[in-house]
Amino acid sequence: MGHWLASEREGQEAGVLTRFDAAYWTVDFPRPMMASVVTTAPDALRVDCVFYRRDDLAGLIWAAEDRHDHPLLRYATDRDFRGCRLSFRWRSGGVRPLDAVHGPVLTIEGRDASGAARAWYVRLWNYAVGSPEDAVVAIDFADVDGGFLLPGEADPVWAGDVDRMFVSLVPPGYDAGDAPLAAPAEGWVELSDIRCEGPGSVLAVGDVVVPEHGLGICSGYDDSYHLTPARLLHNALRLGYRGDIVHYVGMSHYFRLERAGDGLFVSLAGGALNVGCAAWHRDFAARALALGYGVIWSLSYELFDAHCRGDWKQRASDGSPALTGWVPPSTLLSPAHPGAMAYLQAVARAFVGLGVAAGLVARFQVGEPWWWVTPGHRICLYDAAAKVALGGDPVVIDDVRGELDAARRDLLDRAGALLAASTAALVAAARAAGAVQVLLLAYLPTILDPAAPEVKRANLPVGWAQPAFDVLQLEDYDWAATGNVGASVRAVAAAEARLGYPVEEQQYFAGFVLRPEDRGQWSAIVAAAQRARARGVAGVFLWALPQVLRDGLIWFDEEDGVEAFDDVRFPLALGAQAEVIPETQTTIAAGAGGAEVRGIGWAEPRTRYDVAPGVRSQEDVAVLLAFFRARLGPARGFRLQDPFDHATGDPVGPLDVALGVGDGATTRFPLVKRYGAMVRRITRPVAGSVRVSVGGVETQGFTVEPGGFVLLDAAPGPGVAVAAGFGFDVPVRFAEDRLQVARTTHGAAEAVSVPLIELREP
Repeated sequence: MGHWLASEREGQEAGVLTRFDAAYWTVDFPRPMMASVVTTAPDALRVDCVFYRRDDLAGLIWAAEDRHDHPLLRYATDRDFRGCRLSFRWRSGGVRPLDAVHGPVLTIEGRDASGAARAWYVRLWNYAVGSPEDAVVAIDFADVDGGFLLPGEADPVWAGDVDRMFVSLVPPGYDAGDAPLAAPAEGWVELSDIRCEGPGSVLAVGDVVVPEHGLGICSGYDDSYHLTPARLLHNALRLGYRGDIVHYVGMSHYFRLERAGDGLFVSLAGGALNVGCAAWHRDFAARALALGYGVIWSLSYELFDAHCRGDWKQRASDGSPALTGWVPPSTLLSPAHPGAMAYLQAVARAFVGLGVAAGLVARFQVGEPWWWVTPGHRICLYDAAAKVALGGDPVVIDDVRGELDAARRDLLDRAGALLAASTAALVAAARAAGAVQVLLLAYLPTILDPAAPEVKRANLPVGWAQPAFDVLQLEDYDWAATGNVGASVRAVAAAEARLGYPVEEQQYFAGFVLRPEDRGQWSAIVAAAQRARARGVAGVFLWALPQVLRDGLIWFDEEDGVEAFDDVRFPLALGAQAEVIPETQTTIAAGAGGAEVRGIGWAEPRTRYDVAPGVRSQEDVAVLLAFFRARLGPARGFRLQDPFDHATGDPVGPLDVALGVGDGATTRFPLVKRYGAMVRRITRPVAGSVRVSVGGVETQGFTVEPGGFVLLDAAPGPGVAVAAGFGFDVPVRFAEDRLQVARTTHGAAEAVSVPLIELREP
């Protein structure tokens, strides 16, 4: 498996896109209102909104620069709209009509002919023919005026340098104040028969198709609510992702709200999902099915804090609510609160029901259910409902790190049983709505934190053991993105031992890169996905599509034959006359005065061998021929013991070679051998020969990974030296496609030449 981070098209396939294509519009709006946009035909779209305040405003946006698609699939930036004539049929309901004050306005943002930044406000009613809620709108960007009344208030638009334009949608009771509406107001707008004509009507667009590579993809509604499902799924399909999509429904955009006092809180009045969310997910489910995708609906215990009822929140022993690090924050629902859990079950039924109605095979994931642990290491078991469920006056745990006494361990066990009971009820609700498969997603760095070994009692409860779920999904983003392989390996083993799911009933989530400046972390994430595949899990998913598109990630499967290797040793002992030929690649240029300039082409020498002197008998020839055939000549590599250089010392000792220095986090160190300043990477250590020291003291707390890596059980502290000693073989292949042997005398034979060449391994 390989990867590439693309920043722009560089000769890749491109096609054409009509400007103002329905699938490429977006929406945006302020909290707490909600809106979504979906395509209803190739030339039509629909926006659904719910308004809560008098000044709520949604924008239906077309941007000159594509910042949402993958770099290889984006449409070209063209800020000059003057060669475009846009027309569409407008129909609406529940929003200010076209002819009203504060009715729909096309705001055009950019620069005027002098380069000064400014905006123009084009009242759509001035360019409409029909009624205020059903009209045909036509705009020629070479000749269009802003202003409310024309021609008296005309403000000529110069559309030669446009950043974006958007149509404003507001509730019927709109005014400039932020007072609440008497009741939530739902509205909709449909644009159909969208046409763009003129010399500027066509844009270049990426048309890349990445071959299917076997990885699944995750998406998240909170990161994609503003896009059309058609656009999102187009990217996933073109980038080679197939099978199931794990779709996290999010924590901040799906809910309905009702007013209580001065606040707005999640509500089941009118249904679990707001009108925009429901419309978006109906379209998403239908399109996923049409493209051959399955959908795993993912729901967590996380909820946007500002809209969560106070008694639903998990709380620490001091009464402070569980708050995540997002800005603004989310909170965690208490597994002990009947109202909170009933709400979550209703949400699960709603999403599963949408999938079933679309014809999908319903799959449901309980995503990262846990008792929150604060940055100050307090576990949030102390909301009123939890305290009652845990005996009324549970012992206080103000720090979950280190060893805990029996009373606190017992409390964590009871909290774990409570959490497991809540997930079982959530699973039952999903199954009742039609889910045929249920999955559990567990985030290992938190629930199996080495510094807090007892937290697993509460957050990886034995009540989740097989067969509570059909599939166990494991994720370890903090470790995967930073290359902390040791922590991941140990945590996976611990989760397997505790819950009992065999590897074929596990899936792995690889990811994720939070900030664009950290896009280099994808290399470690690729390696983590490869290790999961090698472990034999049932599926590997990448978290998540928005970050893939942002960072330009391309995944591809490499040809297996390129790296084909049989982990067996050359079967014949090498004679004393075997030839060992290290070679370098050096270019030497002589100047006019005779001074030389030498260029080094390889970082380290590569060795050639001729092992013909080891062939002495007809039996040796038979073994050699069989070995050559089994390797398909040069096609497959194998091990060779170099007769002159096959160990770090004689005898091997744990201090032979410095591998590196600890930093408090790294547990994985590559094996090397040093020749002065030259460092040789060792990828084929001899099994059982590796000895390791940390801080000058030999340790048994390590494993040896394939590829020649030492994986320590614990990360050495900053500045602590890590060293090792070992025997090793050289990875080689036959250098030629043919092998020439001959019989010499009775019972004897020889090979004229058996050349081998060292392989470079990553």
